Amino acid sequence: MDTPKSKKLEVIIPAYRMHSQSFLNALEGISEEDALKRIEGKTNHIVWMAGNFVNMRYGLGWVLGLRDEDPNGELFFQGKALDESFKYPGLDELEKNFHDISPKVYQKLLEATDEELDEIFQIGMNIPFVPETKLNFAGMCIGREDYLCGQIGLMRKILDYSGMKYDVDENLKY
Repeated sequence: MDTPKSKKLEVIIPAYRMHSQSFLNALEGISEEDALKRIEGKTNHIVWMAGNFVNMRYGLGWVLGLRDEDPNGELFFQGKALDESFKYPGLDELEKNFHDISPKVYQKLLEATDEELDEIFQIGMNIPFVPETKLNFAGMCIGREDYLCGQIGLMRKILDYSGMKYDVDENLKY
């Protein structure tokens, strides 16, 4: 494993890399048609979940100093509610965006210093036991990614796909 400058990221880095694997595994074999299905009109569809996941990567990158813009940010920024009147991108486009931003964010995670991670980053949650720092934002992004992979995994089962695999592609370095 690559060694981050900050020991504070020794938990975040492996989680980030595992989420990269899980994200791709969760989407494996899902048809574009099924990716737009909602359950009883109550759930988000897989495309929305995948788009929000990718948007989290762009958001984390922004906080760490990248200035890459999510091409679909207007659809997913800050978990914007699904709107069936919008035309959402396909899974192929979302995976392309994922592969574009993820290695860049990974590199920024490796380069981040303790001082940078301790910088205040106003999240706006106003939770007394969560200091609003860049480090805690990174942790919240990891938590959100975990949640979204779980949601996609559940949708796989509901839509009669096999359960998500936990295969690891050792060539995926981010």
